[in-house]
Amino acid sequence: MNILETRGLSHDFKGLKVISNVDLRIIEGERHAIIGHNGAGKTTLFNLITGSIIPGGGKIFFKGRDVTSARPYKLTRMGMGRSFQITRTFSRLTAFENIRMGILSKKGIRFSLFCKVDRMKAVTEETECVLQSINLYEERNVPAGELSYGKHRSLEVGMAVATDPDLVMLDEPTAGMSREETRHTVALIRKLTEGRTMVIIEHDMDVVFSLADRVTVLHHGEILATGTPGEIRENPAVKDAYLGKAEE
Repeated sequence: MNILETRGLSHDFKGLKVISNVDLRIIEGERHAIIGHNGAGKTTLFNLITGSIIPGGGKIFFKGRDVTSARPYKLTRMGMGRSFQITRTFSRLTAFENIRMGILSKKGIRFSLFCKVDRMKAVTEETECVLQSINLYEERNVPAGELSYGKHRSLEVGMAVATDPDLVMLDEPTAGMSREETRHTVALIRKLTEGRTMVIIEHDMDVVFSLADRVTVLHHGEILATGTPGEIRENPAVKDAYLGKAEE
């Protein structure tokens, strides 16, 4: 069963075609990687799927429902979580407060003069549980802006899963990381996405092939190929357009 599907998805910026007739199918429970050179349209595709951009053409279906024009907050409440290529935490808020915002969003709780968040025992316990799962419990009172780069990225992954999503969308979660930080983040992603569906944009092929059940190659805004990591490795068109050049 497909948890996410796009049909003929297209978009352009001032006449420049960025995404063209993309038919993408994400199977429930799989880990699916999207790869391609810079400018291939990967982040734009993510922005279309997650409601940050309204498509110029085509349809998007999530859990069988047409969500083509749905806003991000509605998709979040439907069970879609996302991280970004550039970190988007609240730098002045602590790690605890950042994660708690995701928990509150999931529960549909808003700040109120008559309802003090600090007294919500269940919210606090759930927030601390997420912090433990991303190995940031000891830094729970540290402002996000003061965390190391690797821990900052871990916090953002934690925010993506804090809403308890059925589908997790991760945009280059290991970008700019050292080898050790990447190893830690891959283990973290594997743990946090257990039992969930994940779609990840990633340039590091070791990360892609170690995490993904299936891989889609995007080339000039179009899907060049989709298959298992083994099939993608051996695909002549992919080797010519992407992998071969990346390995030179």
